[in-house]
Amino acid sequence: MVHVPRRDGPPSVHHVAARAGVSLATVSNVLNHPERVAEPTAERVREAIAHLGYTPNRNARALASGSSRSIGLVVASLMNSLFVDMVSGAQQASRARGHTLLIANSENDEGAQAEHLAFLESTRVSGILLASMTASRDQVDAARQHGLPVVYVNYEPADLAACSVIVDNEQAGYVAATHLIEQGCRRIGFVSARPDLQPVARRRVGLLRAIAEHPGVELVDVDAGDIDPPGGTDAGSRIARMPAAERPDGILGVTDLLAMAVVTELRAAGIRVPEDIPVSGCDHNSVAWGGAVPLTSVTMHGVEMGEAGVALLLAELTDDPAEHVHRTVVLGSELVARESTIGRARSAAAARRTPPSDPRRTEA
Repeated sequence: MVHVPRRDGPPSVHHVAARAGVSLATVSNVLNHPERVAEPTAERVREAIAHLGYTPNRNARALASGSSRSIGLVVASLMNSLFVDMVSGAQQASRARGHTLLIANSENDEGAQAEHLAFLESTRVSGILLASMTASRDQVDAARQHGLPVVYVNYEPADLAACSVIVDNEQAGYVAATHLIEQGCRRIGFVSARPDLQPVARRRVGLLRAIAEHPGVELVDVDAGDIDPPGGTDAGSRIARMPAAERPDGILGVTDLLAMAVVTELRAAGIRVPEDIPVSGCDHNSVAWGGAVPLTSVTMHGVEMGEAGVALLLAELTDDPAEHVHRTVVLGSELVARESTIGRARSAAAARRTPPSDPRRTEA
């Protein structure tokens, strides 16, 4: 008869060892290094685990080993589907490689981001993906000094040696502005805010490049004060009140949420979109795809960004630190024309013939 220790709570590794008639070390090997255990013995241990309903204490194992098979992901904002897509891609890639993903949302708050990074470090994650729009240098340095690899997603650090995966935001601004110019726009209103944010700054560079290539086209800067919808509401109201001769004849919102709010304000003032003013966004937020006027925007490939971030992080974890070479993966961006710039009929026709998007990945 098998003697199993008394249970006053969940089954423990001691219960498994007793039921299987093996040592604690053998149970540990079955859980962590099954190749070290003869198959008949391993099967006996697995049967005991199944019978007892034993679940390994992953926190205790992480504390004992100094790390876990978990990856942390801190995103800037789940209001934007770009970051939701990143989570999806990172989760799929992590699971495929035997890791779990722990997710935290900083809501564009540097303080909250620091708290999330500290918490993830306390859980002994193997490494962290940081989907921020700023360098967060001090926070990243602190994590790395504790031996925790950090890979940037959606941000390319200029003065810090680190792996990163980004979308080509300069190209995003360029193709969106070029599209408006191709629709006949000659006064491009750029509705933006927070020039300190890297994606914002780079989209502006792309916009300026497109304008420079087309003599006679001019830029009208419209400061929204914020990159979220309230800023777009204020900017749209101000644009609607401008004299017609001074008003932009095309609008590029640095985010889709800004552009969508501008569309709402223009239409409320009796200004037709796109007949009077075509409006484009720039970050392919799914929130703006529907509604009264589906928004033209630029693909961001969030799922691919999440997948690439996990691949970079796991490569850094397995590389010899002395030989690891930090890399930047750059994903391309493509325009998706919708009703807000080309009208309903052309938008429907374009949707029927648009092939699947290709991220066109490059590495540096």
